[in-house]
Amino acid sequence: MILKVISSTIKTVYTATCLKMKDDKKFRLIPGTLIALGVSYSTVAAKSLVVDKFMADTITDLQTLKSRPEDMKTIMELMIMNIQAEFCRALEKEEPKEKFKVDRWLRPEGGGGVTCVMQEGEVFEKAGVNVSVVHGNLPPRAIDQMRARGKNFKSGQVLPFFAAGVSAVIHPRNPYVPTIHFNYRYFEVTLPDNTIEWWFGGGTDLTPYYLNEEDAVHFHRSLKNACDQHDKSYYPKFKRWCDDYFNIPHRGERRGVGGIFFDDLDTPSTFNFVKSCAQAVIPSYIPLVQKHKNDLYNDEEREWQLLRRGRYVEFNLIYDRGTKFGLYTPGARYESILMSLPLTANWKYMHNPDPESREGKLTEILKNPKDWIKIE
Repeated sequence: MILKVISSTIKTVYTATCLKMKDDKKFRLIPGTLIALGVSYSTVAAKSLVVDKFMADTITDLQTLKSRPEDMKTIMELMIMNIQAEFCRALEKEEPKEKFKVDRWLRPEGGGGVTCVMQEGEVFEKAGVNVSVVHGNLPPRAIDQMRARGKNFKSGQVLPFFAAGVSAVIHPRNPYVPTIHFNYRYFEVTLPDNTIEWWFGGGTDLTPYYLNEEDAVHFHRSLKNACDQHDKSYYPKFKRWCDDYFNIPHRGERRGVGGIFFDDLDTPSTFNFVKSCAQAVIPSYIPLVQKHKNDLYNDEEREWQLLRRGRYVEFNLIYDRGTKFGLYTPGARYESILMSLPLTANWKYMHNPDPESREGKLTEILKNPKDWIKIE
């Protein structure tokens, strides 16, 4: 039903919206009307947005979604629900033992989410794929966090917000299968003069436990191909941003071999770019799972995997902005926020691998990020 409404109305709405945007040029004041000249009829009215293929019911009720097919809040919610379902089913095809547990939850302050978790699998020790669609008033600490990165918000203001995003962290059992993380999100904040500031953010990054350069090249090339569809400057810029963001300063190393990361993008064509990046996750990662899930490994290699997971936990709990925002938000669902943490991890006092070992060679790459596909 939603698809029928979108496909029968959006072309007319889109044309009228573009004329309005062209005439008054107030891109920032009408975020609900597709935001982007690049959000085309074919993009929105895609067959992939059929709601019965989602992992659970949408968070926003169907009547509201049908009443605003041209609104970016609707478009983003449908897109992230679809990305969640496609990724979960792709992972389940590789896992012979377990299926995702689906937990749809509502937040008393507004909105909710769909958390999909698979644990204790043969291939995936823990896999979490989460959608959240929330709204309410920004808590003071979240406002301070946004001001610190340049948002022109004032302390003490009451700022209504809307946020929709999809995120995933996959912790495989085999040390030769890397961990992947991705997150793509849309944010609106209503200012005191009733104008709306909006932006997109997100990224995808890879954390191997043993370095396989062929895998790293495949992963980065997949992301570059997605970026190049929209702007050839995106990949090198967002690759460097990723290396800088996923940094563990107290360890002097990155969390993994990088990928792409961006935030605060509010250009007209950003939605289509975000969608391309989200759709690149499966082809960038699933081939690596298929390649390595049956590789042999020993206890020492498993121990190294657990030590590296400890670094993953350190970054997520100390530095990650998304984790902090979630924890600062009233009514936060901590189970979903902390789904990124592995079932098992380890720490050893003053552990330093031999520089000539495979573990040491990975550590060197983490300290000195590499240009995997020769972009410089």
